[in-house]
Amino acid sequence: MTGRIEARLAEMGLELPEPFAYPSANRTGCVETGNLLFVSGHPPPAELGAAMRGKVDAEVSEAEAYDTARKTALNILASVERHLGSLDRIRRVIKINGYVNSSPGFERQFAAIDGASDLLYDLFPEAHARTAVGVAELPRGFPIEIEAVFEIE
Repeated sequence: MTGRIEARLAEMGLELPEPFAYPSANRTGCVETGNLLFVSGHPPPAELGAAMRGKVDAEVSEAEAYDTARKTALNILASVERHLGSLDRIRRVIKINGYVNSSPGFERQFAAIDGASDLLYDLFPEAHARTAVGVAELPRGFPIEIEAVFEIE
């Protein structure tokens, strides 16, 4: 049975990728404690055509970074769905932390991470806390990495 959030994604013409497979047994995509779900940093999903390497504002445009952040949010939701069984168990988005592999002088990390915030707000229409920072490097050269905290039922 498809849930309310999954149906909304379908209406938006979006699909979830395969959940990200962490390469080591010492970490996982989601950790649940009480009514909070902490979601590890997720890279962009290659199968959705996201930018997979490069510095934002040099090899990856701001518009591509926005799209990549949006697709990275879908990657997060895929892990959450696998962990919870249904995205309908999400009560609200508490916070996302977005990391942007930035070229020197790039100061619009907020605009790149808006791709994730906008999608999550469309699905769960309540404002969330957020951090968007530029970093010198990300693992495997990813242009974007995002982590999240959700309140769940």
